[in-house]
Amino acid sequence: MSEQKRKGIYLLPNLLTTAGLFSGFFAVVSSMNGRFEAAAVAIFVAMIFDGLDGRVARMTNTQSDFGAEYDSMADMVSFGVAPALVAYNWGLTELGKLGWLAAFVYVAGAALRLARFNTQVGIADKRFFQGLASPAAAAVVAGLVWVGVEYEAVGTDYGFVAAAVTGLAGLLMVSNFKYNSFKEVNWHGKVPFVALLLVLLIFVVVATEPALVLFLVFALYALAGPINTFRTVDKVTLHDVVGDHEEDADFKATNVEGCENQTEEKK
Repeated sequence: MSEQKRKGIYLLPNLLTTAGLFSGFFAVVSSMNGRFEAAAVAIFVAMIFDGLDGRVARMTNTQSDFGAEYDSMADMVSFGVAPALVAYNWGLTELGKLGWLAAFVYVAGAALRLARFNTQVGIADKRFFQGLASPAAAAVVAGLVWVGVEYEAVGTDYGFVAAAVTGLAGLLMVSNFKYNSFKEVNWHGKVPFVALLLVLLIFVVVATEPALVLFLVFALYALAGPINTFRTVDKVTLHDVVGDHEEDADFKATNVEGCENQTEEKK
């Protein structure tokens, strides 16, 4: 009689995911209490934990279906609900329906983005993201709030700007614009010594004005997708902006045919 595999979940990667989930929840609570700087920083902290949990799971060979699903749920809170509520509490409350609609567009965009990402795991080009990744979109929204607080701007005075940025970030998440994932970078390879100096310089620049620098970096990254599309495509159509990709449909058709063939062979 074979020994049954012990049931349970891996502690370390799921602990990091929980830390990211806590950061997102803390951001929501902080925004409700008017602590918008802490709320914005908490979203960036959630991004760090989100980047760590997957890498730690791969390094320690502790990947699991439970961890993948749990990470997706945590991302929805930290990068979907939290940024929308932080933006709403900071600058959208006095816009009435327009304010909460802009926040909802962002939440819906994040949910659709995560659902599409989960269905494309293993078939999508790992070099690019289809649509703006939810952590990057969250960084744009949180960065805007952080910059506003840093420069003592009253959020309600810039409600239309906050609504435009929040809604646009939500729409970019469900777009077909391609964004570099930087997954092809070889982090294990050797680099020249000057590269280390450049990294140190980047840290110094970020440390001088973290709110402004981080917001500008992620805002430029968010704009890179549309810019690259309009620069490389001769005639941009609606299909280049939204809609399903043909390769996804072909993959599904191939899978269906493969399943049918396997069924016939079993018969």
